[in-house]
Amino acid sequence: MNQSSQAPVSPKPTPEVILLANGVSGQTLLVGSFALALALLCAFLFSRRSSRSRGNTLLLVGPPDSGKTAILSNLAYNEALPSHTSLQSNATVVALPSGSNLRVVDIPGHPRIRDQFKDFMPDAKAIAFVVDASTISRNGAAVAEHLHHILHAITSLPPSQTAPALMILAHKADLLKTGTSSSSPGDVAVTRVRTILERELEKRRESGVGVEGLGEEGERSDMGGLDHNGPAGAPFKFAAWEGGELDFTATWIRIKNGDDEKHTDADGLEGMKDWLDQLPK
Repeated sequence: MNQSSQAPVSPKPTPEVILLANGVSGQTLLVGSFALALALLCAFLFSRRSSRSRGNTLLLVGPPDSGKTAILSNLAYNEALPSHTSLQSNATVVALPSGSNLRVVDIPGHPRIRDQFKDFMPDAKAIAFVVDASTISRNGAAVAEHLHHILHAITSLPPSQTAPALMILAHKADLLKTGTSSSSPGDVAVTRVRTILERELEKRRESGVGVEGLGEEGERSDMGGLDHNGPAGAPFKFAAWEGGELDFTATWIRIKNGDDEKHTDADGLEGMKDWLDQLPK
């Protein structure tokens, strides 16, 4: 066959290299670069926030005269000095048995200023709600109303913040008398505080209406924070609370007044200190 009669063979197309910047204006590239840099910065800040989400502060909260300031001074100076009702927050740094340091903030319990604890929530590692176990039988409704504010604040935290661990201190346990020789004052104090607070919080959960407490008038309360994962229709129980970690312990301290000591036995804050030492770092 004559080669001149063959149809010409078209060469194979050469793959095109498409440049990213082809047809893209300089302004668009600038905006894209800025958006990328902003995204990287946000990711960096979020990772730092996540690593610090638990914070390094213990908040001492609870009604007036429950013993918060005495606990603070005991943690700081290994002894509790006479104190009076606080009208402003007190803070100090204490060393834990493990050798790590923890910032402790004592929040006043007066109803008009007790919500100051919210200012410290972003850096809260733990919250200790201090209850006078010797008077809880008389003012249980008011104490539960205060605790409800704490539970609501914990459950209202954004997902990016780790909820602080919560411990309820049945304080001044050494003032209680036991009915039987087999029960310690600490066991009696914890059982009393737990039972009364569960009962009063269940009343609040059922009614949704605030109760009179700490000198305030009755209030309408739409606060949450009392959800639990118990059986349907079951009353509120701390063991089933959905808000996070929650523990109880009994505490007491010696109060020194000059050369006199109101209590001669050893301080009873070991349970609280052990709990703090075991919290995730």
